Amino acid sequence: MGAALVFMSIELLNLLFLLLLPLMVHHAVAAGSKPLDPIQGFVEVPLSNSNFHNLKPYDLPASKRYSFKNGVHDFWVYSTDNPLANGSPTHPRSELRIEGYYYNTGVWQFEGYAYVPSGTSGVCIMQVFGAKTHATTLMLKVNNGTLTYYLSNVLEENIYDRWFRVNVIHDADTAVTRTFIDGILRHEAPHRQNATHHFQFGVYQQENASFYAKSRWKGIRILKRPDEDDDNSQKVASKKNNTSRKFL
Repeated sequence: MGAALVFMSIELLNLLFLLLLPLMVHHAVAAGSKPLDPIQGFVEVPLSNSNFHNLKPYDLPASKRYSFKNGVHDFWVYSTDNPLANGSPTHPRSELRIEGYYYNTGVWQFEGYAYVPSGTSGVCIMQVFGAKTHATTLMLKVNNGTLTYYLSNVLEENIYDRWFRVNVIHDADTAVTRTFIDGILRHEAPHRQNATHHFQFGVYQQENASFYAKSRWKGIRILKRPDEDDDNSQKVASKKNNTSRKFL
């Protein structure tokens, strides 16, 4: 009887080890990962005030839910706010949509530094908009201080009250998104079928949202990997150094 119990215990331990092994490997890889520079090989495209479009409660001026001061975009929203448009089924939001760079081909990248104060939960802070069967291809959400890809994959824990670097690369040609946090690749996923895409960032209430939600962003850049046959790549590269940064 004793030998049988010992054998069963060993078998249970082996099974537990096999079940936990993928998780252990994931954490070991993440812990041992070294920050990279995700923008290598990309060219920054020019941005100005005209590229930023406010998305906010339809009955309020943008200034009631957004400010830009000393290089920082500040977004806030309440769960009692109205949606983007009268009759829209969407939740309250205060976001900026990047206009002028809509795409359905190529490799594009969003870069920015985000800050989410403690207490903000149940919100999306950045998204790649557009998909055939869904509204979005990627959403970065914050729930109780944890940053996730939608609600399925944890990208970073304990992100409250600190600045962190966000790089999202969308390869529309091979249908893949890659998310880097502070220079470390945290997630890679197939996108939700190609469509016309663009980037949005700010604060957009989702499931179980806090009554008051807020995020800050700075250092916003949009980049593109030059195509080999892209005749405009050199023009973009030459223009980037002359781009005003006061809106970013």
